[in-house]
Amino acid sequence: MDDQRLNAKLSAVQNEFIDLENRLQGLSYEADPDLYLQTQKRYAELKEIIHLAHKLNKIREDQKSLEAMLKEESQSEILELINEEIRNLEAEKNRLEIELLRALLPEDPDDNKDIFLEIRAGTGGDEACLFAGDLFRCYSKFCDNKGWKLDVVDFSENPIGGFKEIIASIKGQKVYKHLKFESGVHRVQRIPKTEASGRIHTSTVTVAVLPEVEEKDVVIDPKDLKIESFRASGAGGQYVNTTDSAVRITHLPTGLVVSIQDERSQHKNREKALKVLRAKLYEKQKAETEAQIKEARRKQVGTGERSEKIRTYNFPQNRVTDHRINKSWHNLDLILEGELDEIIDSLLLESENFDH
Repeated sequence: MDDQRLNAKLSAVQNEFIDLENRLQGLSYEADPDLYLQTQKRYAELKEIIHLAHKLNKIREDQKSLEAMLKEESQSEILELINEEIRNLEAEKNRLEIELLRALLPEDPDDNKDIFLEIRAGTGGDEACLFAGDLFRCYSKFCDNKGWKLDVVDFSENPIGGFKEIIASIKGQKVYKHLKFESGVHRVQRIPKTEASGRIHTSTVTVAVLPEVEEKDVVIDPKDLKIESFRASGAGGQYVNTTDSAVRITHLPTGLVVSIQDERSQHKNREKALKVLRAKLYEKQKAETEAQIKEARRKQVGTGERSEKIRTYNFPQNRVTDHRINKSWHNLDLILEGELDEIIDSLLLESENFDH
């Protein structure tokens, strides 16, 4: 975003901040708790944006002062110290600029929601399952870095490693905002451990990010559900195979199917299955709505549809490429260790067309 547009947005934030500050003086929690809390929350958000803008301006002023000192100084040792400080300030300026731009992004109504993360092996047999395991580990580490809570809801392991499918719930601050652009087909190019001739194989893994929704947001008619119980299989404790605790729910109007066998209790598995089904129905409704306005949003970062090939992980070249924004990173090893911030920041900023 150019400085003119950035300054215009910051000016609008400043005006709204002053307006809210005045309004808060006439509000009381006792008179209208919801309005008071809502206004106070927005006031705090804007205050943080203004704080970031002030920090950024201070760094820019410090840079100008140091650049002026360079013209006046002649001692090489002092010149090197000044240049080093300028480099440090430039790095901090770049970080703050990204943070400020991200703070100025308009809120998606779902940004604050927790999610269900669903990872499925696609084409590529065992290699796809192994990479599904790698991606799950990557997202797990990213969650640890963010202080989010990840719980596995259900999974189907592959005999030689990885997963045929794994579903996890992730809870934390703005989880959906950070992970919503991970939905889609992830392609991996590498030499499989099982490949004796050393040939590079291409496999795919499908990722779905489903915002967790309340019952009131997606009403499901019990008559539309076919609920079956069956005996669980695989890992899950010494009692997992002794009772019909696993649950499969089919939503008849859409054909969506959810199976959960994580808990020993059929009742708990049914509750989890309904939560996942509700999230899937919400995603379906949202995708249908977005399809209707796709032309108006054609310049944004893609639709997030699972059929869309969004990213390639090229192991021989240590490169990750996101095809929606045509951008690559040459640190695949670190990215798979959960260092996803650069990719996510780029997608968030591009999604709002800051440069248009």
